[in-house]
Amino acid sequence: MAAAALLRGAAQGRGSRAWRWRLRATPKRRLAHGSSRHGGDPADGAAWACFPLGERTLVRVRGPDSAPFLLGLLTNELPLPGPADGATPPPARAGYAHFLNIQGRTLYDVIVYRLPEHELAEQVPAFLLECDSAVLGALQTHLALYRIRRKVVVEPCPELRVWALLPDRPEEVCGAALLRERTDRTSVLTPDPRTARMGWRLLIRDEGLVPVPRGRLGDPRDYHRHRYQQGVPEGVRDLPPGVALPLESNLAFMNGVSFTKGCYIGQELTARTHHMGVIRKRLFPVQLLGPVPEDGIALGAPVLTESGQAAGKYRAGQGDVGLALLRAEKIKGPLHIRTSNSGQVALTVSVPDWWPTVAK
Repeated sequence: MAAAALLRGAAQGRGSRAWRWRLRATPKRRLAHGSSRHGGDPADGAAWACFPLGERTLVRVRGPDSAPFLLGLLTNELPLPGPADGATPPPARAGYAHFLNIQGRTLYDVIVYRLPEHELAEQVPAFLLECDSAVLGALQTHLALYRIRRKVVVEPCPELRVWALLPDRPEEVCGAALLRERTDRTSVLTPDPRTARMGWRLLIRDEGLVPVPRGRLGDPRDYHRHRYQQGVPEGVRDLPPGVALPLESNLAFMNGVSFTKGCYIGQELTARTHHMGVIRKRLFPVQLLGPVPEDGIALGAPVLTESGQAAGKYRAGQGDVGLALLRAEKIKGPLHIRTSNSGQVALTVSVPDWWPTVAK
């Protein structure tokens, strides 16, 4: 069982139980490097490319008031406890959401993991928030600001590592029988809540070892390339705090917002934009054509049409792929970015096939 492997009671400390999660020992299979669509060779029998995400970290929020506390800050409902079949306890569940400022702009994007309460030492609601490690301190400060008189504890969770698991064959995304066999030896294992194209998320203590059967170590650069090609923003480079708007960042496409939940910080602008039904700009996947300058493309560089009109701005990327915030009516024409050496780089825009038809 996922959380049972971690939560085996708590030690005394600082006047209350300390949440020191204990993992069962796991077989130490070494991952092999290779080069397939996600960084390996399917011929070696491996089915999953496993990417350690060192730039992602976790914040733990626990306590009797943790659920209403988070609901008042997040754009989405909290993930519900998983169903139990009688013999099998409910698994951990995950959801996607943003924290917004009062102007309705994104501050932090998070994946929210809900841990089964019956397996927790204190028998109280507990959540893990996966965020960009660059904003760990800022997120804790943000949570502390709104914690007034709430019975909530907010603390970092450095003992767990975040992994992304991508299948070599698309048909393995939904089945993933081998992954499910490992849920009793891991902390949290759940499908990525944003889109099935992003595979699975795994939180585990082991570092640099094979976390699942038939897995192999993938280069994190391949993970980010795949993510950009799928149009999935992640972290502060893709979603600058206080700048990005959630619906322009495709939050609704990634199951990250509820338009029927109660109030939360920044809700007014988001709800008004949704009900008006007009979103003129979106983050689109782009590919750069031709040589890319050695220093790359400047974040926020203007994207121009053939006639020099503004079409949007380049947001972030890696190598020749990235994301750009573009006006939807401009994406079909020739576009380019002017570089620092007075040259220009052409780019093409794609629309991910997993997006709703209305966006295409």
